[in-house]
Amino acid sequence: MSIVEVKVPQLSESVSEATLLTWHKQVGEAVSEGENLIDIETDKVVLELPASKSGVLSKIIRGNGEKVTGNELIAQIDTGAAARTAAPLAAASAAVPPSVRKLAREHEVDAGSLQGSGRSGRITKEDVLHAIQPVSQAQVPGESAPQAITAIAPSGSRPEQRVPMTRIRQRIAERLLQSQQNAAILTTFNEVNMQPVIDLRNKYRDAFEKKHGVKLGFSSFFVKAVVLALQKFPVVNASVDGTDIIYHGYFDIGVAIGSERGLVVPIIRDADKLSFADIEKQIADFGARAQSGKLGMEELSGGTFTVSNGGVFGSMLSTPIINPPQSAILGIHATRDRPVAENGQVVIRPMNYLALSYDHRIIDGREAVLFLVAIKEALEYPGRVLLDL
Repeated sequence: MSIVEVKVPQLSESVSEATLLTWHKQVGEAVSEGENLIDIETDKVVLELPASKSGVLSKIIRGNGEKVTGNELIAQIDTGAAARTAAPLAAASAAVPPSVRKLAREHEVDAGSLQGSGRSGRITKEDVLHAIQPVSQAQVPGESAPQAITAIAPSGSRPEQRVPMTRIRQRIAERLLQSQQNAAILTTFNEVNMQPVIDLRNKYRDAFEKKHGVKLGFSSFFVKAVVLALQKFPVVNASVDGTDIIYHGYFDIGVAIGSERGLVVPIIRDADKLSFADIEKQIADFGARAQSGKLGMEELSGGTFTVSNGGVFGSMLSTPIINPPQSAILGIHATRDRPVAENGQVVIRPMNYLALSYDHRIIDGREAVLFLVAIKEALEYPGRVLLDL
């Protein structure tokens, strides 16, 4: 017998514990090296834990829903054993389509514990939905198991359901509350005529995609404009540490992305050194992996400034909340045709409202307003961005 220990990965310094979501293998099942054993949720990201060796999952020490810490032992793999004959439970677990398994993970349901109602015992979407009722968490010896989801169905037709926040959602709530309590947040607004960017994008869109293999969106223009403005006003790129102001000599731009698990903000490192194509590729990659929970913790840590694009959802105006310890965040909104005055004439232009929320403790109104004006000018005269003027 050769036993390999399965341990929780080393967590970052800012993450004290994690939650085991769903074991994808049962005791006695064969596992292959690199195969995902379990999903682990931290307050920043959902991680997959692959098997380090092939063998048989001989023991599960910590179950679904349990809280764990970095390097904690949660299971064992016997690399010298042969897999037992698959029990009905394991067979049913294996007969789960990817879409159904994804639904089960999202609602923290152990697909392997379900009795499949489909053909040949296959687990269906309806089986998972049926299980999303009172589901108990893993039981700690000597304690009763609390309800992870409590359905409340009073008499009449006004049902309610109590669902605990995921660890990521709890962390989002904590950080947003922390930001509002610990910073003097003020928001200033401006508007930008997006016609020059639209014209430039339409002119080079096909050639750009053909050469770089990625679509030319608006995000790269905004990120480049932000970097240009941050270079002119370094205090907006700074952070507060006690009574000190830390000026960052680099530009790590966070891009807020909404996912089914909650808001995540992956970081574009050294954005000032990247091309338009590099930025577009990173954002596209971040967006795809955010939806599948594949972002790493190191990609969500740090950042000196954040860009939040609520316009993709149709937002017209908002006051974004700073992502601490950063001191400012740019809110981008939907571009809409609006009547504006130009040279004494009313014309229709595709306008976008920009919102800059900033920490008034270190950023004065003058810097905030001029910073937003610098972004406006960079977008209305995109040639300046391309020529680094």
